[in-house]
Parts: sequence; structure tokens; C-alpha cells
Amino acid sequence: MSYEERDDYGMYKNKHGKGPGPELMGANTLIGDHVHNLQNEHLGVIKEFMVDMRTGAIAYAVMSSSRFLGLGEKLFAVPWQVLTLDPQHKRFTMDIPKERIASAPGFDTDHWPDMADTRWMGEVHAYFGTSPAVV
Repeated sequence: MSYEERDDYGMYKNKHGKGPGPELMGANTLIGDHVHNLQNEHLGVIKEFMVDMRTGAIAYAVMSSSRFLGLGEKLFAVPWQVLTLDPQHKRFTMDIPKERIASAPGFDTDHWPDMADTRWMGEVHAYFGTSPAVV
């Protein structure tokens, strides 16, 4: 299901160039979007956005990926900077090989990390080659 299909308020219907998207998007309409890499391999699905309440910026997108042989779901906090909206295909893209996302630091739904912990943030940002936002 794409963001246009999750658009409860009609934000993205053709309004003669008026209205949001793709420069401004409703968060609820993006939850459930698929994430692919530049090789068009499916990496996961957006499950949640984590907003830095000090800055108002999105810090991470929480992405799910099915584990090997379908044994549950692994969640990843993906730094917002590594995601690009692909409005043509109605999904997000990341420039990362599929094998690398499989070994990214992750967690399960019952054991969320303390995402405000600077050590945890450093590990995630180092893995994805980004820097945390400075407050």
C-alpha cells in the first residue's frame, strides 16, 4: 500500500499543484512504505518515525526486516539522512547493499534500545556513516 492509498485526508490528490508532497509529507501516510536499495532489492518496511523533541527533526526511521526463514521481525533505527523518498515508485531508497542491512545493529519489538543514549547513537551512526544532529 502506498502513501496515496493511506491518505485519509486527501492531501496527495491532484489539486493543480497545490497541497503537500513530495516536499512535505504526512508521517502517518509514510508508515508502511517499503524501503529498497539502489539495486532495487527490498530491504524492509517503515514502521515508525522517531522525532528528536529538542530539535523537532526526524532522527530515525524505524524499519522492519523479516529475519532469516521468516522467524520473526528485526527492527532497525535508520538515520533519517540515509533515506531518500522515491515519489515515482512511492517508497524510500537507501544506498546500502542488502547484506549490509542484514548485519546492521537492530533490536526486536520487545527490547527497544534507549535511543537517547549517546553510545547507542554513536554505534548506529557509525554503522551507516552519518553523524547525529547537534543540539
